[in-house]
Amino acid sequence: MTTPQPASISSTPVLRTALVWGAVATVVIAVVGGAIGYAMAGTDGMFSALAGAAIAAVFMLLTAVSILVANRWFGDQLYVPIFFGIVLGGWLLKLVLFIVALLILRGQPWIVPGVFFVALVVSVVASLAIDGIAMFRSRAPYVDVKLPGEDAPGDDGETR
Repeated sequence: MTTPQPASISSTPVLRTALVWGAVATVVIAVVGGAIGYAMAGTDGMFSALAGAAIAAVFMLLTAVSILVANRWFGDQLYVPIFFGIVLGGWLLKLVLFIVALLILRGQPWIVPGVFFVALVVSVVASLAIDGIAMFRSRAPYVDVKLPGEDAPGDDGETR
């Protein structure tokens, strides 16, 4: 006896698209921000911009990956608690990592605070814009429904 495969989840293509475009945006922001940071404050400015872009990229990646991993349990009886446990765990991990990263980077002599802040904010705004655009262009259904008669055996869709 074979078990039926669960239907695909409509958020998976959206998350994959957001990850790909997020990676592209991160590279662009790192290159442009690094060049601007280098022009403003030398190598310290460049490394500050790269650090800001990298931190934003890691957090964007953690959110999307946690949702993609949690979606693997779709169709399971415990899908909802597993999903929210994984996603909430990912958010808590991001909070801890963010605090640790700021504590580590706070006292570094090579961090130029203004360049780091601008690179981080631009990366976060770009990530949010990419997520929004990917969602709006996804053509994902709002609900998954079966209309009456769709799953009836021998139904060819004609009314009598």
